[in-house]
Amino acid sequence: MTDHLITLGIQIVPKSKSLDTYALVDEAIAIIQNSGLPYRITPFETVMVGKYDEVMQVAKQAQEAVLKAGADECLVYFRIHYRKGADVTFEEKKLDR
Repeated sequence: MTDHLITLGIQIVPKSKSLDTYALVDEAIAIIQNSGLPYRITPFETVMVGKYDEVMQVAKQAQEAVLKAGADECLVYFRIHYRKGADVTFEEKKLDR
C-alpha cells in the first residue's frame, strides 16, 4: 500500500428493528472524534486523514461500536484516496468552496 497520509470516507448504515439509526451512527462518529485523527463529517459519510493502518483501525472500531450499541447488522461503504509517493490531505480538496 502506501506509508503516506490517505483519506478514507466511511459510511456506516446500521440496521435495527428497534433502535434509532441516527443514535447508532452517533456511536461510530464518537469513535472517530475520539481517535485523534483529522476528520470531517458530511451528510453521507465521515472522512478521515491518516496512514492506511490508522484509519482502517478506527473504521473497525467504529463498526464494532455500532454493533455493540445494539445494531442487528450494518452496511459499510469505504472510499479511499491514496497516491504513490505523496500525502493526500484535506487542504488540497478545497472543501470550503
